[in-house]
Amino acid sequence: MIEHALMLRAPRSDDRVVIDGAPRFTRIIEIPARHGPVVTARLAVTAEGLVEPAIDGVGVGRDVLSPGWTSYPWRLRVATHDVTARIVAGARHELQLTAGRGWYCGRLGWWGAERLYGDEPGVAAALEITFADGSTLGVVTDATWDVTASAVVRDDLYDGQTIDLTRDGGPSHPPDTERIDATRLVPRIGPPIVRHELISPAEMSTDGPDAVIVDFGQNLVGWTRLRVQGPRGHVLRIRHAEVLEHGTLATRPLRSARAEDIVTLSGGEDVIEPTFTFHGFRYARIEGWDAVEGSVEAVVVGSDLERTGRFSCGDALLDRFHRNVVWSLRGNTVGLPTDCPQRDERLGWTGDIAVFAPTACFLFDMSAFLRDWLADLRAEQRAAQGRVPYVVPDVLRSWTVDPGAEPESAAIWSDAAVWVPWAIWEAYGDVAVLEESYESMSAHVERVCGRLSARGVWEGDFQFGDWLDPTAPPDDPFAAVADRDVIATAALYRSVAIVAQTARVLGRAEDARDAELRADRLRRDFARVYATANGRLRSDAPAVYALAIVSGVLTADAARAAGRRLAELVRTAGHRVNAGFAGAPYLCDALTRTGHLDDAHALMLNVNPPSWLAPVAQGATTIWERWDSLLPDGSVNPGEMTSFNHYALGAVADWMHRVIGGLVPAAPGWARVRIDPRPPAGLPWASTSIDSPHGRIALSWWRDGEGALRAEYEAPDGVEVDIAPAMAGRVKRVDVVTRAAPHRVDG
Repeated sequence: MIEHALMLRAPRSDDRVVIDGAPRFTRIIEIPARHGPVVTARLAVTAEGLVEPAIDGVGVGRDVLSPGWTSYPWRLRVATHDVTARIVAGARHELQLTAGRGWYCGRLGWWGAERLYGDEPGVAAALEITFADGSTLGVVTDATWDVTASAVVRDDLYDGQTIDLTRDGGPSHPPDTERIDATRLVPRIGPPIVRHELISPAEMSTDGPDAVIVDFGQNLVGWTRLRVQGPRGHVLRIRHAEVLEHGTLATRPLRSARAEDIVTLSGGEDVIEPTFTFHGFRYARIEGWDAVEGSVEAVVVGSDLERTGRFSCGDALLDRFHRNVVWSLRGNTVGLPTDCPQRDERLGWTGDIAVFAPTACFLFDMSAFLRDWLADLRAEQRAAQGRVPYVVPDVLRSWTVDPGAEPESAAIWSDAAVWVPWAIWEAYGDVAVLEESYESMSAHVERVCGRLSARGVWEGDFQFGDWLDPTAPPDDPFAAVADRDVIATAALYRSVAIVAQTARVLGRAEDARDAELRADRLRRDFARVYATANGRLRSDAPAVYALAIVSGVLTADAARAAGRRLAELVRTAGHRVNAGFAGAPYLCDALTRTGHLDDAHALMLNVNPPSWLAPVAQGATTIWERWDSLLPDGSVNPGEMTSFNHYALGAVADWMHRVIGGLVPAAPGWARVRIDPRPPAGLPWASTSIDSPHGRIALSWWRDGEGALRAEYEAPDGVEVDIAPAMAGRVKRVDVVTRAAPHRVDG
């Protein structure tokens, strides 16, 4: 029915918007009584921007920031709410739709752009009512609605929101209307964005005569909720930051994002939430607090993802690191997988989710969330003739590092078209994602293989490479040690191999044979071009060895030699991590696969920077973009790319679940599982569990009085369980796992 609605926008006069701030569209409806009680009532809403629906002044549904961000030229998401309990036969109701700028016309990207899709937000809705006698009534947005100003004076995802509670709405106007291209309307596949929880301040301290700094104890994504009473017209200003730098808010990493909410009080008891923006923060500075009485809480916001996987262990730093991974995933799933949630970026960078998808799909049920995003990826890819963009939705479009060059596919980033569907398939065993994505996966491989050089490898194109290698200077994140072309060709091999496997799963035997032959050629050409006589790889960097081993581009003998060299490099570096986004996620796996498990353990447990645990030792509560986002003296890294909430480097958690936790998926969707804990010496216990498509699978292990591993597990009937030979006779199957007191499970 919503396809018959009109899109409503605030009216214009001489190219100026008549309504100041976020417009509110209203319509009074009379519900007839002659048809009997209301049996069902469904309200469908969509927006170019954000929409907050309400009936009689009370919000509808749990959604916030609805309907989220899609590739607007091709996909406009529709959210549907059951409002049966809110619509009464014989009653008079007021429907309200408040519009926010959101991603449609607010600021996007670091270059100061706004209104990339349109000038003003638009909303559309359809209410469909069914009565007891079978008759129906439909109400859609059209020219009969009115529009007035709301209390929201200004709203922007990056800059924040200004709310004036003294505004009375002002005069009403007829809206501007336009028809909707119904082919763009799509049902919401993924979960809505919701409020998850409230966090009380861990500490509040004064900052000048009229301000306080609030520490919530956790770097989070959302906004503050104020419950205050103060003089009418009194103004509160709330600034946000992830860390303090020498006692003050460290706002430089936000770059141009103001992240400031401004509230003018009504004079009564006010409850205030700026719901047309969101911030990444642990600290909030509230100016004007001396003149009010009340309280403040942090509202954690994100997509409504169901937690499925858990891990905890007897090492406090390692345990906290895993919780940091969870918090970073939560903060970067506000409608789509983003790189960061706080600065003037917050884009759907494909490289981050490409490496992190296996970890994400263990920790949460990501299937619908990622399949929704992949629909946008396919739409953008078709528009770019098979090229997978660096961000989805693609607001960069023609952006390149070299202004004179056309954008082209980039290894790992563009490989998300292949790696993400495959991670979903492996996690949930649902062939539908492969069927949906097969054309996209194949198109990516075809486009890149069409760009191979005469030597048969992927070289010469722009590549992000081993992004943010810690040996690179702070102001040049591209200056990695690892050769970009080696990384590109290894990543391409992995994509070609996955396409071959996908074709086998889908019964496309001829496609599978073609892809397998292509993979064989790539493997031979990789070795011929990039391997030296002594078995080393060009640039001799940890990242090239790790990715080459894990991608499968090396023969068995070459992989063993690469593993030996990787272990030498890791030991020489004092088991510090000398790799960035492309290499770090695979270092521990590459070492483990090639027989260097002790080095993988030492790498994971090192607290000397650069390492995974060094930020934890500095008090991190999320995963940092840089290994040294915060320097030892308490100052923020001077590099432009300095986020304190980036999940990419947390991708190693996938290895933790399988190797330290010992819970190894051995078939798609966890139809078979292997029990094989291989923990570091000195770790006393660990617990790992997954709510798989077949049911709960869990493993707890501990060391007995002689230091030997003992374990117990549970698995549903029908799930095959293999016990590693090293654990023979030491594993007990139980119906309900019982744990000793310290064996808690990360919540």
